[in-house]
Amino acid sequence: MSQPPPPRPASYQDAGVQPSPGLGRMLDVLRGTFGNRRGIGEPLLDFGYYANVLRITDTLGLAISTDGVGTKLLVAEMMGKYDTIGIDCIAMNANDIVCVGAEPIAMVDYVAVARLDEQVLREIAVGLEEGARQAGITIPGGELAQVPEMLRGPEGGDGGLDLVGTCVGTVELDRIITGARIEPGDVVVGYASSGIHSNGLTLARKVLLDERREWGVETHVAELGRCIGEELLEPTRIYVRLALELLRRCDVRALMHITGDGFLNLRRVEAKVGFEIETLPAPPAVFRLVQEAGGIDVAEMYRVFNMGVGFCAVVPASDADGALAAGREVRIEGWVLGRCVADEARTVRLRPPGLAGSSGGEFRPE
Repeated sequence: MSQPPPPRPASYQDAGVQPSPGLGRMLDVLRGTFGNRRGIGEPLLDFGYYANVLRITDTLGLAISTDGVGTKLLVAEMMGKYDTIGIDCIAMNANDIVCVGAEPIAMVDYVAVARLDEQVLREIAVGLEEGARQAGITIPGGELAQVPEMLRGPEGGDGGLDLVGTCVGTVELDRIITGARIEPGDVVVGYASSGIHSNGLTLARKVLLDERREWGVETHVAELGRCIGEELLEPTRIYVRLALELLRRCDVRALMHITGDGFLNLRRVEAKVGFEIETLPAPPAVFRLVQEAGGIDVAEMYRVFNMGVGFCAVVPASDADGALAAGREVRIEGWVLGRCVADEARTVRLRPPGLAGSSGGEFRPE
């Protein structure tokens, strides 16, 4: 295999993912719908957390969240392999539902295609079924739309698809978790991801495929032990069993799904605390490959990717061993990453790479 061209600096914005300054205005308008329901169906949380909770009775809530697979679908199309992206769809939704302390129970899916292909649809269903099995949920309904004018695949033409889900779960109203009970001295326990998951694929594709054209999805890379496409399609890990085990064993103060924005997701919690992350696992090989291929700054890597930690829990220091045991019970490696500290600015400090992030949605060198 010929040597790739020398790397050049790259960022998520270079890859075409722009900031969304108008989102706040959109949410302001939609927040006006909250008053449409009182009692049953009343939203109990604001926008911005992993899921919302709707009041069902005086004691029971229905957690609800929605998400899609994103541009990971383009890799599936390049590979002609669709039997795992359904797992990603389940994971991106169910992993958010558990963050409010809920147990996921069902998800409905929306599949949009440029053209109908029976084999592709069957493979998508196979992944959805496997993801539902892992999450312990049902898929009682969904929608299939054929919209050729709206979609195109990675090479244009008549390809193209989208896959989105909306998941619900149940939670007792007095057991909703938002991070409000976090106290300084609580510890942050992190759990291993299975790879890139379903965030940052636009940047990963940009540097591994678009900019290095002698590399394709079928290119075998020794550091990965498989081809690039197989690595990028590794399904997002589903943390439902882990979360339920944590809730059974520990006094859980917060649960966080580490997706886009990386460890800045810790700042979603209600408590005005900062996070001192003192120990981090070595990032899996795929992250090192992406960073070297694109010449990407370490701060950008930790802003865009999970860097090997896909889920976190905050528990009292006395429960740290129990939280690690919960991971072992479901065969997910865990680490005590750091601790919570009093900090009105809610700064996330990553000590090993020397980064800090608070407002502004990015990490900067300290």
